[in-house]
Amino acid sequence: MDTLVQVVTTAFWGLLLLSALVFLHEGGHFLAARACGVRVTEYFLGLPCRFNLSHTSKRIGTKFGITPILLGGYAMICGMDPTSSPMAPAVLTFVHRRGTATLGDIARELDCSEDEALEACMQLMEWGSIAPARDTASEDSKLDDSYPSAFAAASRDAAGATIFDGRRFDRAHATHEGEPWQPPMDENAFFELEKSRTYIGKGFWPRAFMLVAGILVNLITGLLLLMSIYSLVGVEVTVNENIVGSVEADSAAEAAGLMPGDEIISIDGVETQTWTDVYNAIQGAAGAGSFEITFIQSDTQHSATVELEAGEMLGIGIPTQVVRLNPVDSARLSISYVLETARSILDLFNPQHTMEMLENTTSIVGISVMSAQAAAQGPTTFLMLAALISFSLGLMNLLPIPPLDGGKLIIEIIQAVTRREVPLNVQSAISYVGVALFLALFVFVLRNDIIRFIL
Repeated sequence: MDTLVQVVTTAFWGLLLLSALVFLHEGGHFLAARACGVRVTEYFLGLPCRFNLSHTSKRIGTKFGITPILLGGYAMICGMDPTSSPMAPAVLTFVHRRGTATLGDIARELDCSEDEALEACMQLMEWGSIAPARDTASEDSKLDDSYPSAFAAASRDAAGATIFDGRRFDRAHATHEGEPWQPPMDENAFFELEKSRTYIGKGFWPRAFMLVAGILVNLITGLLLLMSIYSLVGVEVTVNENIVGSVEADSAAEAAGLMPGDEIISIDGVETQTWTDVYNAIQGAAGAGSFEITFIQSDTQHSATVELEAGEMLGIGIPTQVVRLNPVDSARLSISYVLETARSILDLFNPQHTMEMLENTTSIVGISVMSAQAAAQGPTTFLMLAALISFSLGLMNLLPIPPLDGGKLIIEIIQAVTRREVPLNVQSAISYVGVALFLALFVFVLRNDIIRFIL
């Protein structure tokens, strides 16, 4: 039973930490998308699941919530899927003129197959342009029940804005979802209007900003956590004083009667005023096998003879004190952690250090174990670990490997330089290679964690 409780507790802290950091990462994408005028249909803590607790914003239409699969989080930014249907412009206009249309209706009216109609509808639904219709299932549909069989026009104002467009949306003069709406433009202009409010419809700089926003949020989160710890809680630093900081149990120091806080004034006749003096004097006297130590304890001077066997340590620790740093120093120290983390990640690409770095890299199992240990040591230690993992999560996502944000950014840079879109099949192939690589790395790191923490 104790083992089960320990496993559950370890998993809880690991999932809590990773989910919170991934949720914040996705929050960066969400905020950047909204700032760029891009629609976001969902923002959830946890992976997509039909069972969830959610609330739909009346201001921007985004569904916020939490799912039971707490393995991260996600933000559904419209237009992230690069696939495009040639039927989409015609389907968009037809559905809005009808209000609600089944796949059969679309296929017959536009002289296409239901598969082509569905492909267009799924693209438009991902854009937030149309919605699955309720209680209007098409009995003549030839597709399976895993897809909607009918779709409804989005609620729109006179200018064509939807609730996902936020402040642009004039809700007082808008249609209801499923009501006909006559586009005041041709189908291609209507389609381009919708596209302009998605990720794929933006230029290079807005896309790049949306991609790196999650990384920036992770770095800022880590910096703020560390700076708060350094400035508010403080950091423990060593003090060069002739004071006993700690005494090990069953050590020669304990046998001599030394206690934390005692002032060592001499060792074997050598006066000591700093910890450096104490250390040097012990090193010099230890070779004799025994020496006299004089110290002040509770305002009373004491002397004791210490006998050390070869290789034995006295058993006292250096004194420490908690220092609260000013904001400038805490920021400088926090940034040094970021740079050190970045250097460690870059070592993955150095053949001389790749295996060493992989051996020291940890998976969710290792993170869970470390999170549980940090939580047991107190909130300060846990938040320190959270900051370091936040740095790692952000910088790892910057690696130029699809499907990471850095890999997507590289594709955007190539498209901006060549002024040509990278073919979808090429993007897919690169993504498959990237996923395969990360699966292999995950298995390798997971194996190391199982050996390190479990076996």
